[in-house]
Amino acid sequence: MLGKPIGVGVMSAALKKEQLGDEGYAQMIAVTTQLNTPGPDLAALPGVHALTDVTGFGLAGHALEMARGAKCEVQLDWPSVPLLAGVRDLAGRGFVTGASARNWGGYGADVRLPAGFAEVDSALLTDPQTSGGLLVACAPEIANEVLWTLHQEGSKSAAAVGVMTDGPARLTLS
Repeated sequence: MLGKPIGVGVMSAALKKEQLGDEGYAQMIAVTTQLNTPGPDLAALPGVHALTDVTGFGLAGHALEMARGAKCEVQLDWPSVPLLAGVRDLAGRGFVTGASARNWGGYGADVRLPAGFAEVDSALLTDPQTSGGLLVACAPEIANEVLWTLHQEGSKSAAAVGVMTDGPARLTLS
């Protein structure tokens, strides 16, 4: 489960170049100032195995951290990952951070991308977040309760974004 949409680093890069409009700025501020208050409630749920906030290493880095810790494979369903409105276009126009490329350089060898995975999506996958959402690994039978908890605490775009399976400690995207 992912508690917030990603794309804050892309929006920040656009802001620095004075290319982020008022609507994008408001969206970026709303996401970065939303607290991850459901963390303690989620941690107390039986069946929640791990949680972390997605920050500087991007979604890929934090999902890979979970995979390595659990000695499992994280299979991320990329189309299910919530994105901030307009970030795909901004990233396509070159508004990405240098940290995104450094992130890929640091852990990309343990990430399996599908054939034809777009460069813009790679940039979003490794996009560093400021005050990113919670990434929660839980048993399937409590997935709805985890989503409900995230939604109740204001994370309206929270979504199921993948599964953990037996396999090598890596991240695989579909």
